[in-house]
Amino acid sequence: MAFLMKSMLSNQVKNLGLGGGGEESKEESTPSDPAAAAGMTREEYEEYQKQMVEEKMERDAAFAQKKAERAVLRVHLREKYRLPKSELDENQIQMAGDDVGLPEDLQKMVAEDQEEEEDKDSILGQLQNIQNMDMDAIKEKAQATFTEMKQAAEQKCIMM
Repeated sequence: MAFLMKSMLSNQVKNLGLGGGGEESKEESTPSDPAAAAGMTREEYEEYQKQMVEEKMERDAAFAQKKAERAVLRVHLREKYRLPKSELDENQIQMAGDDVGLPEDLQKMVAEDQEEEEDKDSILGQLQNIQNMDMDAIKEKAQATFTEMKQAAEQKCIMM
């Protein structure tokens, strides 16, 4: 309640002009020039603004480069897994220019994946897969197939 009374009375007193001149002097003392507000001369402020614009352009270029690298990776994965192409990725690559490639870390990963796939496709890779198979299950399946074939042959052949 005291706060309410105080705020109402102080607002009325300020409106009468008896003690409310402090706000106007504060507004007048703030400089309208942004260079002066930053505590710099006009030349320093202009140089600072140029530097900020150049840094922003560098950041934007680096960001576009990273986006294009990611797009190249997505295109590579789409080709690998035979997925449909994306126009957005192609546009990002074109915007960044022709010097876009996979980063070194991703190139190493892709090379390792290709080596693994080549190993699996080779004869040695197939032999390693044979070692991992359950031989008992294979024997049982072969025997079952042989007995089925033998029964089918007995039914067709009168001599057996």
